[in-house]
Amino acid sequence: MKSRFTTKYTILAISLMLLVAPGCKNSFLDETPVSTLTTDVYYKTEAGFEDLVRSCYPLLRNIHQTRSLVLLGTDLFSPGAYNDPKFATTTPNAGSLNQYDAGLNSSLDDFRVLWTLLYTELGRVNTAISRADGVTGMNETLKSTRVSEAKFLRALVLFYLVQQWGDVPMPLTETQSASKVATRIASAEVYKQILADLLDAESKLPPVASNYGRITKGAAQFLLARVYLTRGWNFKNALGGSNADFTSALQYADKIIAAYPLAANYKDLFPVRSKNPLTQYTGAQNDKNAEIVFSVQYNPDVLTNKTDPAFAVDAAGGNNLHSVFGGTAESFPGTKGRTSDYNRSQPIYPLAAATYRFYDPQNDSRYDHNFLEVGYALLPVTGFKPLPLLDPNLKINIKSGDTVVYYRPWNNPATALKDRGVDVGGTRNYSVINGSEWGGGYNIVNGVAASGFPSGEPIMWKFWQPNIPYGDAYGTFNESIFRSAEAYLIAAEAIVKGATGGQLGTADVYYNKVLNRALGTKVAADPKCAKFPGDIRSLETVSYRATPANISIDLILDERARELLGEYDRWFDLKRTGKLIERVLKYNPWAIKSNTIKDTHYLRPIPQSEIDLSFPAMSQNLGY
Repeated sequence: MKSRFTTKYTILAISLMLLVAPGCKNSFLDETPVSTLTTDVYYKTEAGFEDLVRSCYPLLRNIHQTRSLVLLGTDLFSPGAYNDPKFATTTPNAGSLNQYDAGLNSSLDDFRVLWTLLYTELGRVNTAISRADGVTGMNETLKSTRVSEAKFLRALVLFYLVQQWGDVPMPLTETQSASKVATRIASAEVYKQILADLLDAESKLPPVASNYGRITKGAAQFLLARVYLTRGWNFKNALGGSNADFTSALQYADKIIAAYPLAANYKDLFPVRSKNPLTQYTGAQNDKNAEIVFSVQYNPDVLTNKTDPAFAVDAAGGNNLHSVFGGTAESFPGTKGRTSDYNRSQPIYPLAAATYRFYDPQNDSRYDHNFLEVGYALLPVTGFKPLPLLDPNLKINIKSGDTVVYYRPWNNPATALKDRGVDVGGTRNYSVINGSEWGGGYNIVNGVAASGFPSGEPIMWKFWQPNIPYGDAYGTFNESIFRSAEAYLIAAEAIVKGATGGQLGTADVYYNKVLNRALGTKVAADPKCAKFPGDIRSLETVSYRATPANISIDLILDERARELLGEYDRWFDLKRTGKLIERVLKYNPWAIKSNTIKDTHYLRPIPQSEIDLSFPAMSQNLGY
């Protein structure tokens, strides 16, 4: 795939894409064949311009499915098995994005892929903005709304680019001919453009879109809160930020809080399901919760549920959040094999063992929702041998529906042998795995995983959707990008950084609104997380309820981890707050072992392919 930002998406390519672009639930992305018309004629009509703006939406699926530069190399996601002393100091399986080793360089394909997607989208939205003045016969208010949608998307793309790479090329008009010129623009100027686009869009976008899934005034306000918060931190004094930005972030967060009420329950934001496949929920799903400010749209129609046809991620298409965080039930005794009962979950973004320890398993409803703690047999098994290397004569019979694995809460391990499984000499006819054994330390004999009951850690189950085809994607549930729970945490962070005038009061009040929703009927409880999340054998705890005395950036980052786990934001959070190195070296075991993360890694390397295609050659970020 060619990845030159200077030749991103010609008009002809956009026209062809319109014929097969993914659709949305209520058909605002439905397509009408237009291949018999030239773009110069068609895009001057109302119908043509509407199609042109529609063409800016599908690529959001690809961008937000390209998560490696947002999730990996953080404090929450890393391959397991690191607590086995037989493992080497580093391993290729951990990947350079986790280890911050020499492989994290300008040739790593992850950088090229995201760069290409973002500049392709920038080319599309620039075309829509540039063509608007030539459109005739269209209601001016409607046209202004559509241009504002494109300006929001331009701001979003530039925001992702400048956070990852710092100074970046910033074309703002339609690209109609090839050019090798690639001038990097100072980050402060990029932020000025982002804010200009968003402020203009906010003034013209409607509070409620004409079609669900389109960008609204609220989406612009939410992104303004994020941008002002980020600029206020003023990374390396290069963003043009000031303390006043924190107050602006607070003001916009308050607007979102007022307009988008929190869902009654955390679980209401995600697909309805049962944790026991034998009693699986089969009803309708509703992903239009009032808390959601903006989401990437998917569709139950398999023909229009694809990622963008010009940049196919997989053959299946559809939301893939349920299938990328690791943990598998295919090895459970009594498994049906590769079926949708538990579906497929590849360890692309596996959770670090420390991540589970940020939660109070007994009181925080997010722990119960996010993780599958009990596994069930779906078929009967006669004469099952739990762990023949321990007792080759031991056999048990398993009925359909029996528990076959129980991951004990990390803070309540089984200490008596009677509470353990027969596979380790206990009395339970299922494996009981303590938190200190997650990450590969269970059922390891002479360095080899023994056959029998499953090991590992609880499956990350937050986004799991029932009744979709087995595979790496096929999800039809929209992917939330902005929701008001985050606005509360943006407000809390802004106040900690000096913002004043919050409508709800102090930072701890905003923070505890999110926490209290998670506690539900146990709102009076004092939730406790691990005092030392990185030490999986430690049972020491500490409260994570906020008070005026303890509210801090680290407390807020911990709460963002609990609330927004797996959503498209973690690396941005650590980069924004200057906590990347500190927290990675606390909680990412492979980065700890390699011990090579440094200040250079706050910016990504410009893809070498882009440098090679530019003339004069683009400069590279320092340290790469």
